[in-house]
Amino acid sequence: MNFRRRENDVQTEVGTFRRAVSTDVDAIVGMLADDPLGSSREHPGDPAYQRAFAAIDADPNQLLVVAETEGEVIATMQLSFIPGLSRKGMSRCQIEAVRVRDDQRGSGLGEAMIRWAIERARERECRLVQLTTDATRDGARRFYERLGFAPSHVGMKLAL
Repeated sequence: MNFRRRENDVQTEVGTFRRAVSTDVDAIVGMLADDPLGSSREHPGDPAYQRAFAAIDADPNQLLVVAETEGEVIATMQLSFIPGLSRKGMSRCQIEAVRVRDDQRGSGLGEAMIRWAIERARERECRLVQLTTDATRDGARRFYERLGFAPSHVGMKLAL
């Protein structure tokens, strides 16, 4: 599926979901920085974000999404479509960097976004949707479990 076409914009009762464009980067980074974890690792205004956006946008296996209402970006997430050999060559969708603007939380927007992401994974013939959430984000973990995600693995990271 070609995610660059505007007809893939989906109007919902909580906002419009669409592929992000470069002018959305500042709003996206602002949401990434607007929490206790992001405030120490994100640096709004750094030109590295535009370079990263260009790389994401050029990759057909990446979809950076925003939700907007009345022209304002109110949420974001990144979907990575990952081909693999395990499980009989199964592809999977990785959901990353899910953020809902603080004043929009509790509106149903997050749930609508995740359900929309799952449908995009089905369209791409993925057989698994996976995500990680920081171990300190108890509310996020409960949210994802309520949507059917199971804490089946232990994630590990190595900072380089």
